[in-house]
Amino acid sequence: MIKEMIFGALGGLGLFLYGMGLMSDGLKKVAGQKMKGLLETLTKHRVIGVLVGTITTALIQSSSATTVMTVGFVNAGLLTLKQALSVVLGANIGTTITAGLVSALAIFKITDFALPIVGVGFIISILGKTQKTRSIGQIMIGFGILFLGIDFMKDGFGGLKSSDKVLETLKWFADKPILAVLAGTIITMLLQSSSASIAMIQMLAFSGAFGTDWPLVLKIAIPFILGDNIGTTITAQIAALQSSRNAKRAAMGHTFFNVIGVMYMIVLVYFGVYDKIVIYITPGELNQDTIMRYIFFSHLLFNVFNVIIFIPFITVLETVVMKIIPVTEAERLQKPVVLEKHLLDTPVIALEQAEREIVRMAKMAQRAVRRAINGILTDDKKELAIVYEREDFIDMQQMEITSYLTTLSRRVLSDEVSIELPVLLHAVNDLERVGDHAVNIAEVAQRKIDNKIKFSDSAMAEAEQLRKEIEQMFDRVIVSFEDGDTDQSKLALKNEANLNRMQMEFRRSHVDRMSSGLCPAEAGLIFIDLVDNVEKIGDHLTNISQAMIGGLHWDGVKPKISKES
Repeated sequence: MIKEMIFGALGGLGLFLYGMGLMSDGLKKVAGQKMKGLLETLTKHRVIGVLVGTITTALIQSSSATTVMTVGFVNAGLLTLKQALSVVLGANIGTTITAGLVSALAIFKITDFALPIVGVGFIISILGKTQKTRSIGQIMIGFGILFLGIDFMKDGFGGLKSSDKVLETLKWFADKPILAVLAGTIITMLLQSSSASIAMIQMLAFSGAFGTDWPLVLKIAIPFILGDNIGTTITAQIAALQSSRNAKRAAMGHTFFNVIGVMYMIVLVYFGVYDKIVIYITPGELNQDTIMRYIFFSHLLFNVFNVIIFIPFITVLETVVMKIIPVTEAERLQKPVVLEKHLLDTPVIALEQAEREIVRMAKMAQRAVRRAINGILTDDKKELAIVYEREDFIDMQQMEITSYLTTLSRRVLSDEVSIELPVLLHAVNDLERVGDHAVNIAEVAQRKIDNKIKFSDSAMAEAEQLRKEIEQMFDRVIVSFEDGDTDQSKLALKNEANLNRMQMEFRRSHVDRMSSGLCPAEAGLIFIDLVDNVEKIGDHLTNISQAMIGGLHWDGVKPKISKES
């Protein structure tokens, strides 16, 4: 009996989570891009942001996916943290839809059709001619498996109602709601899914594990549900540990929102007010057939009420989160790209604005290269981590500036602007490739650190020469671009000549070191990779220098393309 109960509960839970994952992935494939567009365009007002977060999460069945998309827009400068927090609040409401689906089990007996749904979904996913059709089949498979899991959980938990010890233990929580909240938090953390833990509470209640005194059953279940809301935010916190600081802020805001909400709601639970409100607003008489619906409404009420309370205080929430996770110097350098669209009607000014942003992109690329070379010379992993952050921002700059210049190209332009615009587009692409080479150096450095490889003193001296040369070339190119100083561009071309000479000399000297045994083969390969990547960076900076010498006209001079650039 105990074995069947455990196997049924665990197997059902596994099917539920697997089915939910399939359904969520399918929904994201079908509606993901539309949801991204919705998030980007409709979150300018906090109330609309909440509605967008609710709709998006309800459609793609994943509050985590909604949060990830939202944080992505924050990083891209398309949304402020305040707007992101409003979407996250709405995601809390949207995620309650799963509990609503589970409560539908008791009303419509959906599990009777679970297997046919899986079968039809499988046929559609195999025979579908388009990705969208196949994704719809995947949604159906996930939907059917999800409800099969619920059915197994229901049967597994069914045996608990005959256990007096289990009944006494669960009833004990009725007078200790704070402990029930803690238990719900831990369950959600272990399952890594609030939807699964809430479904489990619904199944326990429906199967009679909490007894058959239905008002008492509801009173016992509510604190567990409140705890689930805290548990799901802790899961998001863990997921954000390796993410950007903006992701951490969004996760922190989500935690504050739910923890504070549970704190004041538990007072209503303690004095027996909350369960009475739930009974009052939920349609249908409270009994075994409707208990899952009542639990769903208790979950929905908490999130809706909490959102209503917090909407006016989103600015305060943002301030608190920013105090806890303040803006670093690196973030100030990586402020979002701001290219004013209303200036597109004045092409000359719009072009100047794009040029200023390209200068900032060049400075960011310079920092990425500097950090990468520092990392390979000092074996400092922190330097390498910063390189990847810089590269992400450089990629975003490329996308934003290119999009802006492409839009500008559709306007009526003077001959001067028409000639300069494609040159600037080439410069943006060159700087993006510089960022790629910085990442290449960082990856080589990581290999050097992992394998505990050391450079010889002469190799370190040569690497230091490379660093000084490319740093000086960067400085000259940036000054040339900022001030229109073609003399600096001509000096940058001398740096490029020096880098080409160094590449040949340093390759030869390093081969000599390997031949004489002063340097192991692994160190030699890493050093040569460093030399080659720095030389290619010089090639891309040369393209920009040549453009500056030509007054941002190619004047018949083609950009230099390095091998494997």
